[in-house]
Amino acid sequence: MEDLTRRGAIGTAILGAAGTALAGKSQAQSVSPTLVPAFAGNHKPKPLRFDPAKLPSLSEKLILSHWENNYQGSVKGLNAVETRLAAAMADKDFPNVIYSGLKREELHRTGSVVLHELYFDALGGNGKAAGSIRDALAAAFGSFDAWEAEFRRTALSLAGGSGWCVLTWNRHTRSLHNYWAWDHMHGAVTSAPLITLDMYEHSYHMDYGTQAAKYIDAFMANLDWEVIDARFRAAIG
Repeated sequence: MEDLTRRGAIGTAILGAAGTALAGKSQAQSVSPTLVPAFAGNHKPKPLRFDPAKLPSLSEKLILSHWENNYQGSVKGLNAVETRLAAAMADKDFPNVIYSGLKREELHRTGSVVLHELYFDALGGNGKAAGSIRDALAAAFGSFDAWEAEFRRTALSLAGGSGWCVLTWNRHTRSLHNYWAWDHMHGAVTSAPLITLDMYEHSYHMDYGTQAAKYIDAFMANLDWEVIDARFRAAIG
């Protein structure tokens, strides 16, 4: 009963927005969404949903360094960029070449914030895949083990460099894919990220040095598949 309650709570939290959208045409047409200004510059770091001292094979020091320095650094960077873009919009003489750099950094920092939040939010589980996403991955790749092998292979292809391995639901092709992303800006068009594995060395070097495969093992063993399944159901809904 406790497991079912927890699963329901996670699903409700993640699917809340989707459920509101599906509540009915008349209701959707009469209620305007809450919109955040394009250049608000007031993003707040999202707290960890797990105890960083209790992740097997991932040290508290590593998790906190990653969360405090890399993730929160991107949150601060995005706020700074949005503030500068807001000021630049009011300046008709603002140089295009500088504006171009700000727009690139806006995309880069936005990607970093979103990918890191998805990364941390999927940790804290026992690594045992279950739910509709497990069945869908088995159907898409021939077996769940085949999917996992391809996910690990994609991640290892980024070892020693930078980037992300991202399991996504591609809304356009209606299919699941493990996408390779060299940096925070290489996201497949129309794709909803389900698992985001940070392969930048800052995410594992403190614990594993150059042994990226062991880091991937630890990451997989700490995944919360209830969260991932809820993301999948929201994406296909």
